[in-house]
Amino acid sequence: MRRKVIGTSERPRLCVYKSLRHTYAQLVDDRACRTLSAVSSLSPEIRSQIPEEEKKASISRKVGLLLAKKAKELGITKVAFDRNKYPYHGRVKSLAEGAREGGLTF
Repeated sequence: MRRKVIGTSERPRLCVYKSLRHTYAQLVDDRACRTLSAVSSLSPEIRSQIPEEEKKASISRKVGLLLAKKAKELGITKVAFDRNKYPYHGRVKSLAEGAREGGLTF
């Protein structure tokens, strides 16, 4: 996917990674080789909001919302969505919906 999706300073790449327990997302400017912002389910802002028994998909939605909030602070409204090798369902879909709900457009 990364060969097709390239992030610029005007439209950075929203890169998603998920492990068995956690979800990570970051905004990357590939031309400048720089990470603009990064959020994960381990971030203190998210860890304080989630109870122990909450589902991973709903946590991923909160990751998307927080990333969209940080992107708006940087003045970013449009991104290129890079889901890596993951199919678009479950946690990846929840993260994308949360980012859209927060104001990002893909």
